Amino acid sequence: MSQIHAVITGVGGYVPEYILNNHELSTMMDTNDEWITTRVGIKERRILKEPNVGTSFMATKAVEDLFLKTGTKPEEIDLIICGTTTPDHIYPSVASMAAENMGIKNALAFDLQAACSGFIVALVTATGFIESGKYKKVLVLGADKMSAITDYTDRTTAPLFGDGAGVVLLEPTTDNLGLMDSMIYTDGVGMKHLHIKSGGSAIPNTAETLEKGMQYTYQEGQSVYKYAVTGMSETSASIMEKNGLSGNDVDWLIPHQANLRIIDAVVNRTGIDYNKVIINIDHFGNTSAATIPLCMWEAEKKFKKGDNMILTAFGAGFTWGSVWLKWGY
Repeated sequence: MSQIHAVITGVGGYVPEYILNNHELSTMMDTNDEWITTRVGIKERRILKEPNVGTSFMATKAVEDLFLKTGTKPEEIDLIICGTTTPDHIYPSVASMAAENMGIKNALAFDLQAACSGFIVALVTATGFIESGKYKKVLVLGADKMSAITDYTDRTTAPLFGDGAGVVLLEPTTDNLGLMDSMIYTDGVGMKHLHIKSGGSAIPNTAETLEKGMQYTYQEGQSVYKYAVTGMSETSASIMEKNGLSGNDVDWLIPHQANLRIIDAVVNRTGIDYNKVIINIDHFGNTSAATIPLCMWEAEKKFKKGDNMILTAFGAGFTWGSVWLKWGY
């Protein structure tokens, strides 16, 4: 029997209409466009402003986009996995809420929390379900409303984050396409450098924690930067070396959009031509688990069947890794 691969057969995405640019941020805190742009490469980011809606709103919009483009029907979906750090509620899952919104009634749906690495971890997880032979059409989402956990008085973190959602349709194939290899890791040393202090079972939110801003993202930027450079660069190089790929063999590098200097480090380590790098950090910022699928969504028309792609991400945990896949259409 031929080996089953999990191949991407469609992409959808959604970003909110509201644009928060660096000039507006500079009216909210002590910062400016030059300071933000030179340090992280971000000019603007999208913010979900609609009242009383969360990540599932954007996830649903992304799935609607994918269904419209691919002609997929709700009853065809077997499984939904959503990588997210910002669910609407502790439970139910964003995946189940998106399923309900889209009329998907015959699928298993669950969220996966691997922070900014959420999409590639969800993609690898979904691949296992496809390779089992039981699942035929799987939605893999990366979706985050980072504005909900961002302190807009903190000049070190507020400029970084935006909101958005991306999704891919994963299907089985016996062709030499799809997810070919992956390397994903976790090191719990990251807890002290990047976390949210309250809102979980250890320290539930109270009036005191909210007054102290403990419900927002806490990040030690320099430490996270150093780990991210090493993690994304080394796993990208390692997966290429393991599979006999040179920089010339890679058609597209799609890195997590956290910091333009981190992306530069991955390019330098792998030898991939900068013209082959998909970048949207300048206009979307860091949308956490949504960055990689949103890159695919924006650049979809550039891709052709069989293109070699390296996806790489780094997030809280620390979690990090790289994926080699061959584009399916």
